[in-house]
Amino acid sequence: MLVGDFGEDYEIMVPFQALLMVGHSVHAVCPDKKAGDFVRTAIHDFEGDQTYSEKPGHNFVLNATFAEIKAEDYDALVIPGGRAPEYLRLDERVLAMVRHFTDKNKPIAAICHGPQILSAAGVLKGKTCSCYPAVRPEVTASGGTYADIAVDKAQVDGNLVSAPAWPAHPDWLAKFLQVLGTKIEL
Repeated sequence: MLVGDFGEDYEIMVPFQALLMVGHSVHAVCPDKKAGDFVRTAIHDFEGDQTYSEKPGHNFVLNATFAEIKAEDYDALVIPGGRAPEYLRLDERVLAMVRHFTDKNKPIAAICHGPQILSAAGVLKGKTCSCYPAVRPEVTASGGTYADIAVDKAQVDGNLVSAPAWPAHPDWLAKFLQVLGTKIEL
């Protein structure tokens, strides 16, 4: 899981906990930070304004060190939204990691502003991707097709599972688990 300061609180915390809950090993990392460091999160809400509002969220503690991980050791990548993708997309190490997952056709889940990183990595050409509506120009400029779906729905295109924002968590996570091949027995 690739996170950064001022990532969307729910979009970090919920998938992290849900993937752990169903038995996946999840490492949350941020460039230039190590295990035990934290990232500040923000809570974005839809309160009738032209865009979301932002309030302070939790301090999310990282459980792995970015400099020590190797993309080839991981089966999938989760990219939460919020404001973090604005600067994470400027880090060539992050972009190289995303390209690895794309080149190896490994599952990628991106939500809200997360597709900004996919766009910067140049991996959306020919893909259909949902995102927060303000990110639409980046998706289309990078050769992707914007999926204009309800805020509580998710889009699947091959190994890519995307969604507009945190209200899509149930659909987004369910579809990501399907792409991962996760079996849940009750």
